[in-house]
Amino acid sequence: MVDGVCNCNSIGSSVSVNCETLTSKCLLMKAEMTNTKSGRREKPKDAFQDTDGLYDPECENNGVFKAKQCNGTTCWCVNTAGVRRTDKHDTDLKCNQLVRTMWIIIEMKHTERKTPLNAESLTKFLKDTITSRYMLDGRYITSVVYENPSVTIDLKQNSSEKSSGDVDIADVAYYFEKDVKGDSIFLNTLNMSIDNEALTFENVMVYYVDEVPPEFSMKSLTAGVIAVIVIIVLAVVAGIIGLVLSRRRKGKYVKAEMKEMNEMHRGLNA
Repeated sequence: MVDGVCNCNSIGSSVSVNCETLTSKCLLMKAEMTNTKSGRREKPKDAFQDTDGLYDPECENNGVFKAKQCNGTTCWCVNTAGVRRTDKHDTDLKCNQLVRTMWIIIEMKHTERKTPLNAESLTKFLKDTITSRYMLDGRYITSVVYENPSVTIDLKQNSSEKSSGDVDIADVAYYFEKDVKGDSIFLNTLNMSIDNEALTFENVMVYYVDEVPPEFSMKSLTAGVIAVIVIIVLAVVAGIIGLVLSRRRKGKYVKAEMKEMNEMHRGLNA
């Protein structure tokens, strides 16, 4: 206790953090990597939705991610959520600034229920949970949309809106995702229930929108995306070829018809 405030050292970095508020995502990831290396905690392989998964991040003294992250001789730039926003390069890569993630979209589906969910009750429950459990100002929860069985939560917080004392939406999304997946960072797990029936979610996906667009090249596209592009191109080419052949067949038909008509006229004249 320091001046009546609980403080503790974060595992893996020894940075002093306030126990009474959320710890930054960067320090949490670093602590989790330390635990994984020591063998004290086995992490589920599907704990993260971003393509790179868990890595040992470099954090600033205040807990935020450093703009440039490296794994040996491979480096990349990240946003304030610690998610890679550039292609991977060598150590000469320059990341001029830590780009802010201003919008986080959380999509998930609830499992089958005996009683249907009321959209208003669900919205109120999720907003109350996020504001009370993760201490996020309610004005940053811009919408909760429910279309059975899908739920979408929008968190928006740009640089001009966020004050020094506000919890970051990237930290909130990280805590919430782990709560929903049953891998809670808190000692008390999140038990969700509406209308006296347990509420569980699956297929949690998190999307990030930055204040500055990401800088990915075509090389970084996944095989699936490339396959879709190739299929679309082939479909367009096939359509053009089909149209040309169709017109050619139509032209031959017209010519044959004209030839037959001429022969008929010659026969009548004869």
